Amino acid sequence: MKTSEVFNKVASNYDLMNDLMSVGAHRYWKECLLDWLKPSYGMNIIDVAGGTGDIARRFLNRISGEGLVTVCDPNINMTKYGKQKKYKYDDRISWVNANAENLPFEDNTFDAYLVSFGARNFSDINQSLHEARRVLKNNGRLLCLEFSKVQNVNLAKMYSLYSKIIPVIGKVVVGDEKPYEYLTDTIEKFPSQETFRSIIQDNNFSEVEYRNIFNGVVAIHSAWKKNDN
Repeated sequence: MKTSEVFNKVASNYDLMNDLMSVGAHRYWKECLLDWLKPSYGMNIIDVAGGTGDIARRFLNRISGEGLVTVCDPNINMTKYGKQKKYKYDDRISWVNANAENLPFEDNTFDAYLVSFGARNFSDINQSLHEARRVLKNNGRLLCLEFSKVQNVNLAKMYSLYSKIIPVIGKVVVGDEKPYEYLTDTIEKFPSQETFRSIIQDNNFSEVEYRNIFNGVVAIHSAWKKNDN
């Protein structure tokens, strides 16, 4: 199944399925991402694979709408549903349909580049990171929230069993288990925390570090663009 087909099928129930699959924990994880970003007034950020815009809205809430967000997602249906959600800071959000591997923005545009549960769907992770660095301003920051490798052996076994239930939930809610079989497969194939840290570093980012949440069920990677790289 192609990535575009997956998200076309789940777009209308995307936010609901996030709640069901994570038992609501994705809301906390996204707040942790923004905690680490420390949003400030006047920031101009891009949220890649931004879907229906929940990260964008959380960001703007923290700065009372005194900033700009570009939600960039390749799937038209996802952004369509995002636009339909009425929000008090709608005029601060721009919606763009584009792939992470080929961003239609000038060099040195954004203060921060965020991607939340989208990196594992990039078709070319190195090209996507190259583009991320290109569109960031000097001293701009990359933050990536993604499912990762659970550090505790017993918890990892439990998590593996739970992941097999997710397609069943998808069948009930969306009427099709195949998109969620695809999504759980991408989680399993995504690099470990240390491997992904090395990949980011190899793409000329500085001060690359990560934080595990829920013992590594998810991890947040942070990195900076420096001119001396």
